[in-house]
Amino acid sequence: MRSRTPWRGSVLAVLMAALTVLTAGPAPGTAWGAAGSRAALVPAVDREIHFTADGVTAYGTLHIPAHRAGHRLAAALLLPGSGPTDRNGDEPPGLTPHTLARMADVLGGDGVMSLRFDKYGTGRTGLGGRGSAPDMAAYTRQAVAAYHALRARPEADPQALLVVGHSEGGLQALLVDRAVQEKPAGLALIAPQSMRLLDLIRLQLADALNRAVAAGHLTPQQAWWNNRGVARAIADFRARRPVDTSALLPSLAALFQGMFGPVNADFVRSDDALFPPSVARGAAPGTRTLVTCGTEDTNVPCRTMPALLSGLAAARTTGPGLRVLPGLDHLLHPAGTPVNDPVIAPAAQRALHDFVRPWRHTAQG
Repeated sequence: MRSRTPWRGSVLAVLMAALTVLTAGPAPGTAWGAAGSRAALVPAVDREIHFTADGVTAYGTLHIPAHRAGHRLAAALLLPGSGPTDRNGDEPPGLTPHTLARMADVLGGDGVMSLRFDKYGTGRTGLGGRGSAPDMAAYTRQAVAAYHALRARPEADPQALLVVGHSEGGLQALLVDRAVQEKPAGLALIAPQSMRLLDLIRLQLADALNRAVAAGHLTPQQAWWNNRGVARAIADFRARRPVDTSALLPSLAALFQGMFGPVNADFVRSDDALFPPSVARGAAPGTRTLVTCGTEDTNVPCRTMPALLSGLAAARTTGPGLRVLPGLDHLLHPAGTPVNDPVIAPAAQRALHDFVRPWRHTAQG
């Protein structure tokens, strides 16, 4: 990891890096009346837009599906996962699954407009003059600014605003809901970060070490010592003690040196301070909420979801609730699909269709 580059380890990238080394080898909105049904059809369009947060200009894509003139549309803010994930859900050049771009397509088919943007450190936005990764609060302020920019669009129905977050973006969706006065009508948490960041990374690495043992690449004793070293490194970082990674496998040592180094430590600490189930308890009552997990997701396994779901239940959110996606991985692909395949599996598409059902419309009415 280059010392001058902010943390490039998304939840997905953390797991992939470890595996590579360890296994080497009628909706709200304008009603349709007689006059509305005869209104001119406005064709679908993608527009480049920008907005400002903390004095930094961020750039994004507004997707407006075909609709009848004068009809206000449900509008979804799309939030990416951790690391340098851009408006399309990509970390170019190596990881380009177009996850958010494909979500925009799926939602557009249901008549839902969307905004996706280049967060700090990605795409046209860049770091905004920073030399290190912003903390989680800065990312939240940027997402809130994007939410207000979407709400202000003349095509958007302010009573039908949605936030759709993937991976860490799921946690960020909950933070946006907590921060804004005009609450979103719905939250879709797609394979969301469901635990404290470093607890989740510890779980991911433990699973990866176990698979390395099963494949014959590590001995059980090597896995045990590395699991113990991972736990000690995390405990020392949280306690603000010096972190010794010398006993870890080189790949794990490099991972923690990058995450806990001066460029990235503030962000990691600010994310790790958040307990997603507690954040979920602050969701606005009555918010329509979707949570998905794929049975082949090794980044955010389904077994991590119960506490998050309990938090949403305590907040008195409404359904559709949890949708388990059989056979799907973290990128919403069938397990074994190449990571850069730009497709969202049908089961994930159905979950999104169900989520937006109260706001769904077509240009034909």
